[in-house]
Amino acid sequence: MDALDRKILAELAQDGRLTVTQLAERVGLSLSPCHRRVRALEESGVIRGYRAELDAAALGLTFTALVFVTLQDTRSVADFEQAVAEVEHVVQAQRLFGEPDYLLHVVARDLPAFQRLYDQRLTHLPGLLRMTSTLVMKDVVLHRPLTAAMD
Repeated sequence: MDALDRKILAELAQDGRLTVTQLAERVGLSLSPCHRRVRALEESGVIRGYRAELDAAALGLTFTALVFVTLQDTRSVADFEQAVAEVEHVVQAQRLFGEPDYLLHVVARDLPAFQRLYDQRLTHLPGLLRMTSTLVMKDVVLHRPLTAAMD
């Protein structure tokens, strides 16, 4: 990956709806070489896809919590991961080294909705030993393009 590829990625990370023509202009390439580079980045898996970034608050999801999960033992990992993947309010789940075992990013309409989700779904996940949560007060950095960390 060279400097031009990084420029292409930075532009697409800022605006994934750019046409190849617009992208080529921004990075200083002609259309065909720019298109070949984008296709190569897609085929290599560097670009995994394109999607719209949605505003949670505009969708009525004004409550965000971080839920820390510790499992009883490692035999529960596969069942837990399968079950947590089915909880639509979990927008990100990460397995961690050490304790806790997992960090879940959960969105809900409000505190009562989160409490119902917590009581009715999250506490019934398989292999659960301990679960704690904290509320997100404010997003400070959100969806920063990965290209910022490449330098």
